Amino acid sequence: MNLPLFDAKVRSIGEQIQIFDAFRKKFVALTPEEWVRQHFAHYLVRQLGYSASHVHLEYQLSYERIKKRPDIGVINTNAELELLVECKAPSVALNEDVFLQLTSYFSVVSSKYIALTNGIQHIFASFEPSAGKFVYIEQLPSKK
Repeated sequence: MNLPLFDAKVRSIGEQIQIFDAFRKKFVALTPEEWVRQHFAHYLVRQLGYSASHVHLEYQLSYERIKKRPDIGVINTNAELELLVECKAPSVALNEDVFLQLTSYFSVVSSKYIALTNGIQHIFASFEPSAGKFVYIEQLPSKK
């Protein structure tokens, strides 16, 4: 993984291994994608200084009949969506299909930044309204 370590609380229930999600305040199945999601969410809070109370994991977006479930959404202090993150398992390549999945969420609710990660590779972009397109950036802005 190309993300900082964090203190993960893991348990086994029968055949299933679970991880405690401090953001959703419950144990969830520990899949490879969940491992990436947890690491990235903790990275946002601990390394970049985003407020944990503004980080939402697998929440539902609804627009008319469209329902979407982004992996991570970060709300700013003005209650606006600032960042949308799509997480994939480390074995999944970050390709055009993954980018299109993330932009389908963006079509429901826009954000200033988007991020794609598989825990190893990270792609960041900023939406430039005047140009009507995404511009790739090296890093997400720090809140520290």
